[in-house]
Amino acid sequence: MEEKMIFTVTDEEGKNIECEALFTFESDETGKNYIVYTDNTTDEEGNTKVYAAIYNPEEENTTLKPIETEKEWKIIETILDELQQEANKQVSEEGGNAE
Repeated sequence: MEEKMIFTVTDEEGKNIECEALFTFESDETGKNYIVYTDNTTDEEGNTKVYAAIYNPEEENTTLKPIETEKEWKIIETILDELQQEANKQVSEEGGNAE
């Protein structure tokens, strides 16, 4: 079983929020490292809220930095779409329901 990577972020109001990293990656296009994570809350439609940020994997106490460009968001959205399609495919092959 894969170990979860749990970390704490501090929001604008100074409140600590426990988050779970879904995955990290380095983009060849931008040369930056990204982390995609969730605080395990859901929106009005029941979808899990997912966030993304730039981070430096070399820092011990890294600071998450905001995504800076539309191009970066597109890269992240493409990866999320591919992962969702793969998850849906696995579920349908197992005879389950992805939703």
